[in-house]
Amino acid sequence: MALTGINAYRKGNLKQDIANADPHKLTLMLMQGALDRIAYAKGAMERREYEQKAQFISRVVAILINLRDTLDLEAGQEMAANLFELYDYMINRINEAHITNSLQYLDEVSSLLTTIRDAWVQIPESAKQEAYEIQRQKQQAI
Repeated sequence: MALTGINAYRKGNLKQDIANADPHKLTLMLMQGALDRIAYAKGAMERREYEQKAQFISRVVAILINLRDTLDLEAGQEMAANLFELYDYMINRINEAHITNSLQYLDEVSSLLTTIRDAWVQIPESAKQEAYEIQRQKQQAI
């Protein structure tokens, strides 16, 4: 009973965090969510809880697809194209992990995504603000 209350509290806090987050923070939250679900999928795989594993892997794939499909390929040019390919690769590896029950593939994706997340955290505030301003100007021009 108490766990239900804790989970409801967490969901409420998550909704509030999302409502107050800027695009940089939202992306960071998605990356961390994918990493968490990879860890959960690994645990489920090790315990042979295949239904749980499938649910976590499905959520990881959905997050990676979202990260891939929201890249601004025009603005990001080569870097965005490289990230698109990397996200696509990770999606394929996650699917292979699901099919083959490979912890190694999950570890590989976790390592790749951790590297991206760590780089994302290092983006200077001035660069974030510049990107937000460019995006705002694009939206106003529409």
